[in-house]
Amino acid sequence: MFKNEGKSGKIVAQKQVYEGPIFQLDKQKIETPDGLVVNRDVIVHQPAVTILAFTPDQHVLLNTEYRVGINAESLSLPAGLINPNETAEDAAKRELLEETGYQATQVRELTTITASEGFSTEKVVLIVAQIDPAKKIAQHFDADEFVNSQLIRYDHLKRLIKQGRIRSAQAIAAVGYYEMFGK
Repeated sequence: MFKNEGKSGKIVAQKQVYEGPIFQLDKQKIETPDGLVVNRDVIVHQPAVTILAFTPDQHVLLNTEYRVGINAESLSLPAGLINPNETAEDAAKRELLEETGYQATQVRELTTITASEGFSTEKVVLIVAQIDPAKKIAQHFDADEFVNSQLIRYDHLKRLIKQGRIRSAQAIAAVGYYEMFGK
């Protein structure tokens, strides 16, 4: 084990300075496990899921959706927030159905990743799912989203990552983890 691995700091003081629908911003004074006292801004973010969804013939779902952080349409895997009192697996099933119209016949957690642990509490659970392409229903988007989904060959997804056309860290992590450990 590495020195202090997993050991928490002590939050000495905390003040919320912003609250929005997806995250809040807190100012914290923290005593670190090494004994330092530091002031940090922390984005407190809801947990999320990213889903690598396969058909029986090795096609996967790929979404195109507008992302404000890059002010552009982005290629990525289906994803969404985990609601309070909802498991990651249930969130994955719900998000797949809402965003793509496909119902997951199986879901399995791959791992959990942190996005930017230097300033954010966001955790993303990576899920691998099976879908039946013959059982597609209408999509049910949230009021502030519109997602285009299509099925592509899994090898094509890997090529898009290699070409830099897919830059989503969660999507790249899901495919990388699946390649290394998930099959």
